[in-house]
Amino acid sequence: MADLDAREKLEGFSLLDPTTQSDPFAMYEAMQDAPGIYRMPETGFYIVSRYADLRAVLTDPVTFSNKVDRASLQGPENAARLREYMEAKGWPHIATLQRTDAPDHARYRRLVDRVFTVGRVREMTPHIEEVAHALIDGFIDRGECEFISEYAMLLPGTILAEEMGLPAGQVATFKKWADSMLAPASYVMDEDALLRNADIELEAQHHLGRLFDERRANPTGDWISALVTAQRDGEEPLTMAELQSVMSQLIGGGFESTMTSIGHALMQLLNHPDQMAKLREEPKRMKGFVEEVIRFESPTQGLRRRTTRDVELSGTLIPEGSVVIVRYGAANRDPAKFACPHMFDMERGNAGTHLAFGAGTHFCVGAVLARQEIAIGTQAILDRLEDIELARPLVEPIHRANFLTLPLRELPIRFRARTR
Repeated sequence: MADLDAREKLEGFSLLDPTTQSDPFAMYEAMQDAPGIYRMPETGFYIVSRYADLRAVLTDPVTFSNKVDRASLQGPENAARLREYMEAKGWPHIATLQRTDAPDHARYRRLVDRVFTVGRVREMTPHIEEVAHALIDGFIDRGECEFISEYAMLLPGTILAEEMGLPAGQVATFKKWADSMLAPASYVMDEDALLRNADIELEAQHHLGRLFDERRANPTGDWISALVTAQRDGEEPLTMAELQSVMSQLIGGGFESTMTSIGHALMQLLNHPDQMAKLREEPKRMKGFVEEVIRFESPTQGLRRRTTRDVELSGTLIPEGSVVIVRYGAANRDPAKFACPHMFDMERGNAGTHLAFGAGTHFCVGAVLARQEIAIGTQAILDRLEDIELARPLVEPIHRANFLTLPLRELPIRFRARTR
């Protein structure tokens, strides 16, 4: 009877519906309650929602390949048209880093790991703090701000824009480019919209192409210099197409997800003033708070895999060549793993076992930087502002329509400057 109820509930949901995308957790519960693996009727994608199943997929890259067309949501014809268009006018979306399997993945990961080191992030920390406080200086005297556009977006956006060699004040350009890189995987478009979006990404590609050439000739201390010079004796340098692909993934993964988490961090503090007060009193709890934010509202709700053979998962036979969506946002609220999963608790003992950054060989290369930016961004707000509250109720749905991520539309707040 419970199985039947779960199936009936699922019939009322769609992961392509903006309302469900904004608050997918009731649908995730129904998926987890129903037997087997849910298959999207609109696309044929298999949605993996249980924590144990996600770990099985993420740690078996031989069966669940990362070689998936990033535009598969657009259907085969439009995905092919996009590939042709990008290749004719810029560089094709070739498979690198996150979109490769062994042994190719090891080469890309080795090069990128030399750029995203713990030491490098530690060196960046004072500058991240500087940027955070400069952003707060820009709105603190007004007693109000739109937190997403004036802070959560600008903090990681400024850091990444600097690393891309964009002039000061050009974060809006960077965001436009980042959005265009993510769009084919995020929502369905017709051919005209898909190609208009591609034109924006091509702007970014040609900017990056010039920058790669400049940094190869005259390296500085930024990420792009590190990427173009990351090879060692006997190693092949990355081609221009490879550099474009790697940078696209670093931008997509490093910007949207961090922006989203910084926004969700403040929203959860507003929803739980007792935990905000405790975090002010005990800053040492920041690490646990950050992990719970990432678990509770996973910024990347899901990513794609492709089966290399027929495989059975939770009693469901998934045919070779199928697209499988590992739904991190569902697994991170699986009651089989997390007690009272829909309750936000920064003191949760196992919050750090979330799967929001993946698992296995494809664990997110930017996880250290993301955690640092979320922690620094939140601490700066607590240090500088008090009596923080919503300036007005949020308009539903509170998240922008997106198949793979969970970005807040806005977070208007008012506050008082804190006396330091």
